[in-house]
Amino acid sequence: MSTRHKKNKKIKLIAIILILVIAAGTASYFTFGKEMLSKVADGKKKTTDNSKNKGKKKVEEPKLQVVNTDSKTRPFAVMINNIGVARPVQCGLQDAYLVYEIIVEGGITRFMALFEGDKDVSCIGSIRSARHYYLDYALENDAIYVHHGYSPQAGEDFSNLNVDHISSSEPNTGWREKGLGVSTEHTLFSSTEKLKKGIGKKRTEYSEERYKDNYGLLLHYSVKTLDLASIANSQVANKVSIRYSNSNTSSYEYDAEAKVYKRFVNGKVHKDRVTGKQFTFKNIITYQVKNYNLNDGSGKGRQGLNNVGSGTGYYISEGYAIPIKWKKDSRKSKTIYTLEDGSELKVNDGNTFIQIQPTGNKLEITE
Repeated sequence: MSTRHKKNKKIKLIAIILILVIAAGTASYFTFGKEMLSKVADGKKKTTDNSKNKGKKKVEEPKLQVVNTDSKTRPFAVMINNIGVARPVQCGLQDAYLVYEIIVEGGITRFMALFEGDKDVSCIGSIRSARHYYLDYALENDAIYVHHGYSPQAGEDFSNLNVDHISSSEPNTGWREKGLGVSTEHTLFSSTEKLKKGIGKKRTEYSEERYKDNYGLLLHYSVKTLDLASIANSQVANKVSIRYSNSNTSSYEYDAEAKVYKRFVNGKVHKDRVTGKQFTFKNIITYQVKNYNLNDGSGKGRQGLNNVGSGTGYYISEGYAIPIKWKKDSRKSKTIYTLEDGSELKVNDGNTFIQIQPTGNKLEITE
């Protein structure tokens, strides 16, 4: 083979090798380039996504302002004196998130006021003795019942119904306040701080944490203000009058500016002794239940209450009243409140007065 031929063959071989190298390099370049472009694109996408979220705050769900539905601490249900001579010394009702008024002997009424266990209330009272049907309402709120003394029927029912209760007495769970110009039996007061300490040894018996079922709250509260005017059979309710007896009528006047109901008793302003301010409430629930004389031989005219059953009433708030239904299946069960169509009653965020009125007495709701 000639030297020239060998030289040409060598050149061809080198050319083939070069072509193969270039081809391989080109493929690698495009693969690498594609990967790089993909990473760059991803980076841009991430940058874009982050820029969209940058500066945005997490939107929190609106919460109730007055009633603490997150509280797991059991409330105190305190028996409050409401006889006429003692009414001027009352204190603390404005700090209660729920208050009941029910008839007792002699045509007078007593209040049972519920206070959140983890709220600081410095004056509550004056505190009086237990009546057995009030225990039903302490139970339906999973509350620790607070009293000073009790009727024979209530004394039996503490055990029969397994009611957690403490007696408010000086100096452990309360104090006597002098210089009020009223008889000694009207001068016993307490505070949430005192009541917490007063549980004392009973901490081993009483749970201080509410049950998981809505943490024991009786009513269902709405974050948004309810439009009661749009509900069937609603009526304007600027004035409300609830007669209990010849000696006791509770009434309210709507304050459209503050959007609360100002409270009166027998036509007089009902106010707090300590603050001097008139009591106001966001919500009123009123319905009638039959009461009767016990004829227990005591001669004191103690009452019974047919509160297990069902009936009708009104929910009043924001200047309107709507018809409602109530149902209580047993003494220990919750009272269920519904609209006329059977759907669940929701109430506005705020303090509530439940007026359980004797049947046959006058109820007036007017403009």
